[in-house]
Amino acid sequence: MISDLRPTLAAFSRFVRTPTLGRRVAGLLALAIVLMLVLNLSVFVLIHRTVSFNDTVEEAQQVRLISRELLTRLVDAETGQRGFLLTTLPEYLSVHDEAIQRLPELMDELNGLTLGDPDLAPRVERVTELSDQRLAIMKRSVALARMGRVDEGIAVLRGGEGKVLMDAMRAEIAAIDEIQATRLQFRTRQSEWAGNITVMANALGALMILVLAGASAWLIRRYVLEIQGARDALDSLNAGLENQVRVRTYELTRANEEIQRFAYIVSHDLRAPLVNVMGYTAELEQAGRIIDKQMTAVETKAPKLVEQDALTAVRDDVPEAIGFIRASTEKMDRLINAILKLSREGRRNLVPEQLDMTAMVRNIADSVRHQTQASGSEIVVEPLPLVDSDRLSVEQIFGNLIDNAVKYLDASRPGRIVVTGEASPGGWIVYRIADNGRGISDRDHERIFELFRRAGRQDRPGEGLGLAFVRNSVRRLGGDISLQSELGKGSTFILKFPTRLILPDAGDYA
Repeated sequence: MISDLRPTLAAFSRFVRTPTLGRRVAGLLALAIVLMLVLNLSVFVLIHRTVSFNDTVEEAQQVRLISRELLTRLVDAETGQRGFLLTTLPEYLSVHDEAIQRLPELMDELNGLTLGDPDLAPRVERVTELSDQRLAIMKRSVALARMGRVDEGIAVLRGGEGKVLMDAMRAEIAAIDEIQATRLQFRTRQSEWAGNITVMANALGALMILVLAGASAWLIRRYVLEIQGARDALDSLNAGLENQVRVRTYELTRANEEIQRFAYIVSHDLRAPLVNVMGYTAELEQAGRIIDKQMTAVETKAPKLVEQDALTAVRDDVPEAIGFIRASTEKMDRLINAILKLSREGRRNLVPEQLDMTAMVRNIADSVRHQTQASGSEIVVEPLPLVDSDRLSVEQIFGNLIDNAVKYLDASRPGRIVVTGEASPGGWIVYRIADNGRGISDRDHERIFELFRRAGRQDRPGEGLGLAFVRNSVRRLGGDISLQSELGKGSTFILKFPTRLILPDAGDYA
C-alpha cells in the first residue's frame, strides 16, 4: 500500500514545489474550500448558540408562567377560604380545594426548572416555605369553620399572618420574574449580536467567494491562453516536424530504392561473369576428362612416355581444383539469388487483408510435418488473433521462423514448438514462436539478424540470409522482432505487428 502511494506523493511534491499557474489555481481552490469550512463552522456555532438561547428563553418563560400560576392558585385558594368562612357555603370550599390540589404539581415543576440555579433556587425554596406556611394557616381556619367554630376561623384570617405570607410570596415571585426578565434582555442582546455576526460572516464569505471566483476566472483565462499559445506553438512545431519527416522519408525512400536498384544491378552484373566461370569450369572439367582419357591410352601403349606427376595432376589435382571452383560458384550463385530476393521483396507492393493467423500457421506447420514426425517432434499452434497485413510477407516470416525452429531442434530431447499470440494495448498484436531447441548464446542475439551471419554449430545448410530477410519483412510491415533465448534451453522469437497495416508507413520503412 505504501509503495503504491509513493509515486503519487512524489508527483504531488513536485507539483507543490513547481511554481506554475496550475498550482496557483489549486491553491485558490484550496483556500476557498478552507474559507467555506470556516464559515460553515462559524454558522454552526452561532446556530447552536441561538438554539441554546431559545431553550433558555423558553425555560425562563416557563418559570415566569409557573410562578405566576402558583401565585394565582394561592389567591384562588385564599378567595375560596374567605368565602367559605363568611358564608359556610361548600361551593367556596370546592374552589379552595381545587386550587390547593394543583399547587404541589406546580411547585415540583418550578423546583425542577430552577434546580442548580444559584439565583433562583433559593427564592423558589423560599416560595415553597411561604406557600406551605400559608396553606397551613388556610387549613387551620377552614378546619375551625367546619367544626362550627367560624368566629375562631375568621379570627385566624383577621390575624394578618396570611397577608404577610402572601406579600412575601408576591415579593419573591416578583424577584424571580425580574431575574428572568433581566436574563431575557441579556440573551436578547446576545442573540441580536450573534445574528449580526452571522449576517456579517455570510456577507464576508460571499464577498471572499466572489473575489476568489474572480481570481480563479482570471487565472483560468491566463491558463487557457497559455495552453492555446503552447498548442499553437506545438502545431507550428509539428507542422515543421511533419514537413521535415516527409523530406527525410522521401530521401530515405529514394536512398532505399537506389540501394535496391544497386543490389539488383550488382547481382545481375555479378551473375554474368559467374555464369561464364561456371561454363568455363564445365569446359575445363570436360577437357580434363579428355586429357585423362588420352593419358590413359598413352600410358597403356608407352608407359615410359608418361610422367607420374602429370598423371597425378590430371587425375587428382585438376578435378579437385575444378570441384572447389564449382562449389564456390554455386555458393556465390545462392548468395546472388538471396540478394535478388531481398531486392524484389523491397519493391513488391504490399496488399493488406485480414488474415486468419490460426489457419495460416497450422498450414505452415503441416508443410513441415514430415520433418517433425521423422524427429519425433511436435508443433502446437494455439488460437491466434486476426491481423490485417500482407499475406505473402506474413507467410514468409512465419515459414522462415518455423523452418528454423524445426531445423535447430535438439536431437537429445523430444522437440516442441509452440506458437501463441495475444492482442496488446495500443493497437498491437504480439505473436511468439517458442521452441526447446539448441538455443542461442547471448552474444549472438543481434548478429543472427545480420546478412550472411550465423550462430552456433554450422551443421545445417544455409547462407545466413533467412533471419535478415525476416527482420526486413517485419519492419516493412511496420512491426518489430526480438529474441529471448538461452543456450541449450531453447529460443522464443517475438513478433509485434500493428493491428492494421498502414501502407504509407509500411512503405516508408521498406
